[in-house]
Amino acid sequence: MIVVMEAMPGVGLSAPQLGIGLRLAVVDASSARGQVLRMANPEILHVSAKLEVGEEASPNLPRVSAQIKRPRGVTVRYMDETGAMLEKDLVGLWARSLQHQVDHLNGRMYFDNLSNLKRDMLIKKARKLCA
Repeated sequence: MIVVMEAMPGVGLSAPQLGIGLRLAVVDASSARGQVLRMANPEILHVSAKLEVGEEASPNLPRVSAQIKRPRGVTVRYMDETGAMLEKDLVGLWARSLQHQVDHLNGRMYFDNLSNLKRDMLIKKARKLCA
């Protein structure tokens, strides 16, 4: 998953995006890269009251993106690659990417956070660009 995430390039990837029916996700929003969080069964425990708007996209809907409002910070609990249960506070792009990946694990896409009108326009634009 990490190799695919790096090749996209992206800051996160979930197993369902690759057609794998497991609750696995990776996130690396570090500027230098190489600080990947490898997560099994990530669960968001807390979200900050402060919201931020940021650009989001997905290889599952290529060539389009949207401004999405999400909590600026989150606390996540997950199992790491050694089997240890960890809790971690994430902010900024780390938190945004984690929330985006958890959406995928829950069968949602980033554009599901848009109004019906904006979502329909985005999907129509993606179809036109990929045709």
